Amino acid sequence: MSRQTAVGAGFIASNTMVDTVSRREASEAMQIPAVEIHNLKKSYGLKPVLRRIDLTLQQGKRMALLGANGAGKTTLLRILAGLAKPGAGTTAVEGLDIVRDAQLVRRIVGFVAHQPYLYEELTALENLLFFGRMYNVEHAKERAHELLRRVGMERRVQERVGTLSRGQVQRIAWARALLHSPRLLLLDEPDTGLDQEGAELIEALLAEHTMRGDSILFTTHQLERALQLGDTISMLSGGRIVYQQEASTLLLDELRQKYQEVVR
Repeated sequence: MSRQTAVGAGFIASNTMVDTVSRREASEAMQIPAVEIHNLKKSYGLKPVLRRIDLTLQQGKRMALLGANGAGKTTLLRILAGLAKPGAGTTAVEGLDIVRDAQLVRRIVGFVAHQPYLYEELTALENLLFFGRMYNVEHAKERAHELLRRVGMERRVQERVGTLSRGQVQRIAWARALLHSPRLLLLDEPDTGLDQEGAELIEALLAEHTMRGDSILFTTHQLERALQLGDTISMLSGGRIVYQQEASTLLLDELRQKYQEVVR
């Protein structure tokens, strides 16, 4: 992955740290949603992918986004992460427009995707230090070591990413996403490539994230995980939100039945 790719992918550091902090305090005081989407549309060429999406995620909450392959889940997360531009509608993260205020939004968002956004020729530690500089993370080396320890990669810090297994790379990608203490985590099938131990480590990190009042929007094909990790269940089908319900009101069998009914 080249430097140009990393910058283009949305990992651009903002030099307005004071503005970001004041914005966070203001959004908390006014209870601005973590994510607020109205009439969002996105097409690739003549093919519509998202059709009039309306979605709200409150601060401190976790939303599971379910849907079949090709439903538009990844596209939605990529738009929120600044990796793709919306075609129409309004999309805001903590009151910030994702297009007009793109650099401030990138300070707030952490993204874990199928692509790890890491440099294969650099070591695990070098990758995190690179992104630490881009995000102006204070005490970046200490923060990097702490996160690599938390994801179980403390013994691999000096190994090049290109020599590691898929699961190990995924753990480092998690450390990269958490490095700048994002307020909103966007997770595209976050368990991909992780063994049971890795999944449990990540679950602990997610619990800490929401305990701080931060928010999570994640996709998954595992209905059990959606109920376990989500406060709200949303279903996307044909580029539209077709179902939304509080997870605490659902049993697994009910969720399975509803998924079969509405997801195509």
